[in-house]
Amino acid sequence: MPGFAKAITAILSAMRGEDDVEFNMTRTVLSDPVLTQKVLRLANSGMYSSFGQHVNTVSKAVLVLGTDAIGHLALGLKMVEEMTSTSPNHGVAHVEMEKAVLAGMVAQQVAESASSIHAEEAVVCSMLHTLGRMMITFYMPERWELMRQQGGEGREDDAAPDVLGLTLEEVGSAAAAHWGLPKNLQNGMRKLGPMEEGQEVSASDWIAGLSTMAAQCAESLWNDDAAGAEEVRRITASYSAMLGVDPEQMDAAIEKAKAVAAADLTIAPLSKPAERRAKALAKTRQRAEGIKILQSGLNDMRDIAATAMPGQMVSIALETIYQGLEFSRAVAFVRNRRESCYTARMSFGDGVRERLAEMTFSDAYEPNVFHAALNSDRVIFIENARDPKFAAKLPGWWRDTLSEARSFVVLPLLANAQPAGFLYGDWDESFPPIQLSQTEFTLLNDIRAMVVKAIERRHQLETVGGNKVA
Repeated sequence: MPGFAKAITAILSAMRGEDDVEFNMTRTVLSDPVLTQKVLRLANSGMYSSFGQHVNTVSKAVLVLGTDAIGHLALGLKMVEEMTSTSPNHGVAHVEMEKAVLAGMVAQQVAESASSIHAEEAVVCSMLHTLGRMMITFYMPERWELMRQQGGEGREDDAAPDVLGLTLEEVGSAAAAHWGLPKNLQNGMRKLGPMEEGQEVSASDWIAGLSTMAAQCAESLWNDDAAGAEEVRRITASYSAMLGVDPEQMDAAIEKAKAVAAADLTIAPLSKPAERRAKALAKTRQRAEGIKILQSGLNDMRDIAATAMPGQMVSIALETIYQGLEFSRAVAFVRNRRESCYTARMSFGDGVRERLAEMTFSDAYEPNVFHAALNSDRVIFIENARDPKFAAKLPGWWRDTLSEARSFVVLPLLANAQPAGFLYGDWDESFPPIQLSQTEFTLLNDIRAMVVKAIERRHQLETVGGNKVA
C-alpha cells in the first residue's frame, strides 16, 4: 500500500503545517477543487450554522472549521481516492480496501444524522478500523489464506493470534503508530462494542463505537443480500442508543450510504459491477453509432456542396449534430447585420421551438461564452454550465431560455473572418456526463467548415451579381 501510506503522510504533514511559516491551509485547500467544495459545504452545514452568515471563502471556512476538521476531511478524501484507485494484484486486498471505503460511507451518513462535529474524524477512523486486515491481505496473502483455512471465511480475526502472533487490531494499531497518525485517530480506530444505555459516552468512545459499527455494517452490506441486510439492522439497533441516532434515522443513513457505494465502488456486489460494465459497453457502442451518423451527415453535405444554399447546409448540419451527439436540443443562430443581432432560426428538441423568438441578442461584443466562441473561431465545449464560477460567462438570454442544459457545444460559423452565426447543442440531466472525443471534435470542425464554405460561396455569387448590375 505504498501510495496509500504516502497519501496519509502528505496529509498529516499538511495538518501539522500550521507551525511552518511557509504553510497556508487556505492555499492548500484551494489547490484541490474537490476539497474546496467539500470544505465550503461543511462550513455552511447545520453543524456550524451558529457561526452566522453564509461562508463564501475558504479563508473564512478555515476560521470556522479549524485545521483539524479540514485535515480530517482532506485525509478522508485522499484515502477514498487512493483506496478506490488502487488495484492490487491480490483480489482479496482490493476487496478489503473497498470494504474500508464502504465503512467510511456508512460512518459519514450516520454522523451527519447525529449532527456530529466529529463526522470527518469518524470517517477516517472507520476506514482505518480494518487497517490490519488491509495490511495482511496486501503484504502477506499467504498468511491470510492460512487464517481463512484455520478460522473460516469471515472469521480470520479469530485465527490471527495463532498465525501471526498478533491480533489484526494490533497490526492496524502498529501501522497507525508507525505512520505517526494523531492519537485521537488511533483511539478512534479501536474496536468498541455498544455501551449500555445511560452510560456516559466520551467523544473518543463515540467515534470508536461508530467506526466499529460502520466496519461491521460494511462487512454485512458487501454482498447486498437479505441475510446481510438483516444483520445490518441488528448491528445498527445495538449501537443506536450509544450513538444518539434512532433506528429509523439509522436505516435512512444506511440507505444513503448504499446509494453512494453503488455509484462509487467498483468491485463490490453492492455496486453491481457487471451491470455497470454492460451499461458502459452499451454507451461505447452508442457513441460509435453517433460517430457514424456524424460521418454520414458530413458525406451528405459534401455531396451537395457545389449547389446547396447556406440554409440547406445549416439544416443538414444541425440535424446531423443533433442526432449524432444525441443532443437534448440543437439551435441554429444567424447574424442579422441590418439589425445588429443574432437570432435563432432553426431548432430540434422538445420545447425549444416555442422559445426561438426569445433567443435574440446583440452582435456587439460582450464577455460571454458565445462571443468568445465567435472571436476564437473554434468549437467550444462546456462540460458543466452550472458551475457557479462559470455563471458570469452565460448571458441573460441563455439563462432565460436554455438553462436546463448541463453541458453544451458551440460551433461558430465565420465566413471571410466575419461571424455569420453559430450552431448550438446541449445535453440536460437526462444524459450522463460526457466528454467529447478527438474524433467527435474533428467531425464537428469538418461539418462547420462545410457550412462556412457554402456561406462564402453565396457571398461570392452576390458580389459578382452586384458588380454585373453596376
